[in-house]
Amino acid sequence: MTYLNYRQKSTSVGAGGFAIYKGDPTEDAVALMFNVYEGADNVMTILEILRKYSAKATFFIGGIWAEKNPETLREILLSGQEIGSHGYLHKDHAKLSLEQNKEEIAISSNLIYTITGKRVTLFAPPSGSFGEATEIACKALGMKMIMWTKDTIDWRDTDTDLLIKRATKEMSKGDLILMHPKAQTVRALPSIIQAYQEAGYELKTVSEVLG
Repeated sequence: MTYLNYRQKSTSVGAGGFAIYKGDPTEDAVALMFNVYEGADNVMTILEILRKYSAKATFFIGGIWAEKNPETLREILLSGQEIGSHGYLHKDHAKLSLEQNKEEIAISSNLIYTITGKRVTLFAPPSGSFGEATEIACKALGMKMIMWTKDTIDWRDTDTDLLIKRATKEMSKGDLILMHPKAQTVRALPSIIQAYQEAGYELKTVSEVLG
């Protein structure tokens, strides 16, 4: 196993390893996360909802999507949201060599920088699949590897009430809540945001929640 070589609160790190599954458990804040390989129109609607509720989120961007939707990518940043990398072609990083991991992550990160002028420091492995080579690659590239605390599984299920339940069950400080730009997610998002805000949580970016 590889470990962090940068300064970070130990409370933000998943048990014993490099991947991060939860943010700071001492702050009344959580992070909404959107993994993006589709749904540019839904992304724009999500941004409108976030603005309406004064909420922040982090969007993990697939490189091939960024190439096709540069204006939407720039709009995410202009809206005050955070951007991370979700790789370039949604590959299974657990099956990639060290050099392949580095290439897949770096291509996406460099592309995002070319389009936005913003360096990304967060990487979310597609499907949550990673191996030791992924950890070493992230470390070499100065990236934090982000997983999740709660998974809405909105890429598969369309029941809005179910998505809301998964996102808000057993709320906890530092939760990282995984979603995608799906129509059902757009429908569920206002209720998810309101539930956390009414419970006294602030919705921040992943970097802010990590502390």
